[in-house]
Amino acid sequence: MSISMYQTSVPVFIRMLNNLAEILKKAEAFAEAKDIQLDVLFNSRLAPDMFPLSRQIQIASDAAKGCVARLAGMEPPSYEDNEKTFADLYARIDKTIAFLNTLTPAQIDGTEQKPVSVKLPKNTLNLQGMQFLLNFSMPHFYFHVTTAFDILRHNGVEIGKRDFLGKFE
Repeated sequence: MSISMYQTSVPVFIRMLNNLAEILKKAEAFAEAKDIQLDVLFNSRLAPDMFPLSRQIQIASDAAKGCVARLAGMEPPSYEDNEKTFADLYARIDKTIAFLNTLTPAQIDGTEQKPVSVKLPKNTLNLQGMQFLLNFSMPHFYFHVTTAFDILRHNGVEIGKRDFLGKFE
């Protein structure tokens, strides 16, 4: 049995973005219970040279939509990085999931050998579709989702692996 490029990408991104939204809800509840300003969590970072929580969410969103759009031969939708509240972060996650839900297996399956080019700050990445998905996009996405999780956990939010993995039904 083989697994498709679509099944390896779209449902995985959607699941993790939903898990990320649930983690953010726990962070909000934690902040309210502990009388912590939400800006403290919103702007927290693990190290001085790392992006804050808000930027981690933005990049995770960009990684998911950018990956599947490129595989489908589309220009990735552009979102302004202007989120200022947790509500804004939820809206961005929702908008990303809504975009992912517009894609079909027919648009992404069969792109294993498709040339994909991504401009990075210091160079351009040129990969084939499967290599792009598995060796760049997924690790990039998970790095930022994990870092968002770690920022919240480091700040005392009571979350764990089950929150990260989400429910299996």
